[in-house]
Amino acid sequence: MTADAVNSSSLDRAQVLDLVREQLAEILEKSPTDIGEDVPFADLGADSLALIELVEALEENLATHVAGFHIDDEDLESLLSVRDAVDYVSAKLQVA
Repeated sequence: MTADAVNSSSLDRAQVLDLVREQLAEILEKSPTDIGEDVPFADLGADSLALIELVEALEENLATHVAGFHIDDEDLESLLSVRDAVDYVSAKLQVA
C-alpha cells in the first residue's frame, strides 16, 4: 500500500460531498449551500461542459489523496446528480 492510498482513508463521504459541492459551486457561480445532494445536474444548470470542468477539478483535487485519480469518460454519462458523483468518487476512493 502506498502512502497515497493511506491518505485516501482520511477522506470520508461527507468530505467528498463538500468537495463536489464546492467545485460545482465555483463552476456554476452558486453558493455550495444552494447545491442539494439529490438535485440533478441539469436542474442546477450544469451542462456537459460544466460536468467536464467538475471532473477535471475533482481529478486535480483528489490526486493529492490518490495518485492518478481518474474518472473514466464512459462513467461520466451515469453521473446525473450530486449524489451520483459523490457515490462514484467515494467508491473509487473506497471510503465508507
